[in-house]
Amino acid sequence: MEKACAELGAAADLTISEGGIAVKYNVYLRERAIVLQFESTDRGRAELAARLLKLAGVNGEVRKESDRDAWYVKAYTDMLAAGRGELREALIKIVETARSNGWVDADKAERWLEKLESGRVLREGWPKYYVGLTNNGALVVEYRSTNLDSIKQVEQQLKQMGLEKDVHFTVKIPKDDTPCYVYIRREGLAYAAWLSVRGYDKQQRLADEFVEYILRRAKEEGEDVYKKALEIVNEGKSWGFLRLEGFKGRVEVDGRLYVVKVTGWGAEIEEKQDDKKLLRLKIKAEVGRVEGEHTIVDRVVREYTITFGRYGNNAAVGFATASAKAPRGKEADAKRFIAVVKALTGVEPGVYRVENGKKIRIECYEEHLRGFGRFAELAGTIMKWLVDTSRRRLDTDLDATA
Repeated sequence: MEKACAELGAAADLTISEGGIAVKYNVYLRERAIVLQFESTDRGRAELAARLLKLAGVNGEVRKESDRDAWYVKAYTDMLAAGRGELREALIKIVETARSNGWVDADKAERWLEKLESGRVLREGWPKYYVGLTNNGALVVEYRSTNLDSIKQVEQQLKQMGLEKDVHFTVKIPKDDTPCYVYIRREGLAYAAWLSVRGYDKQQRLADEFVEYILRRAKEEGEDVYKKALEIVNEGKSWGFLRLEGFKGRVEVDGRLYVVKVTGWGAEIEEKQDDKKLLRLKIKAEVGRVEGEHTIVDRVVREYTITFGRYGNNAAVGFATASAKAPRGKEADAKRFIAVVKALTGVEPGVYRVENGKKIRIECYEEHLRGFGRFAELAGTIMKWLVDTSRRRLDTDLDATA
């Protein structure tokens, strides 16, 4: 989440952005409360503002103005004080600036600041986790103890939060006198971040506390550790945030501009006889090339299928082949395929000629999969496949960090 504020008397602008999407809110320092508000005649824009606000840790409902065709979202002091650190810091800056310039009463500002600062207090009830990096830069989140009861207590906390043992985290109890430990997988931290935004009631609260605590521990360990932890947390929060329905995008491929309009989609997991699981993503889209400023030519509608599996060191890789039967042949189809992947994930796929140039192969990797996972229609199936197929990696990861 990024923030920006421009003070105007007892009011300010505050922008919240996530995944390249930004919404500007108004902040008012009223007589009795801090009020953060967004208003629009476009209900869809108001719904987006509410979702972004929820990502910032504040639940605000979209309501309609009774006397005119406008929609709004509002949040007040206590709700804002329960929000995430970046939001509280932006509000603290606004209140401090207003106080120093005499725009609000000093005693009132002090009460607001106390409430906002109280949200910074370290959450109680979490044991001290180790948060660091391996030699190859992977994040390590684990709790070690020689007390088996402490290990069981941590395990129970994680289960209450919604994490699954041997999927999102694992518990290792050695036979010798070395400490037992609980190890949080990368997917586990990302899933906790997802739950902190989209979980329910106690589950969401616990996940929110846990994620904030882990980020604080990461910051204590240094900037590199914090950046890595924040990257995983932001990834988890972005899962399912966007929608394929109504999606339109423009991307450049080899110096030409393409327009992509999604018209259908699908995601399924296929179990093979050798106990392997494949993830198949299907995107039906209309793709056209832009000529001049506004003219779109060579519009083609077809279904693009990418099949992901685990290969090598259990890396997620997706494969597809450009169609020689598509309009204008495989070369043009490959360009359109690249445009679809880039428009949805923000990253171009790998493109390779195989079988002595007879075929063009499209390859996608985990960064593309994370990009697809931002869309609500695909997120659940992708997350399930990632979790199901990551189980075999647990022992390897644990041995590497022991």
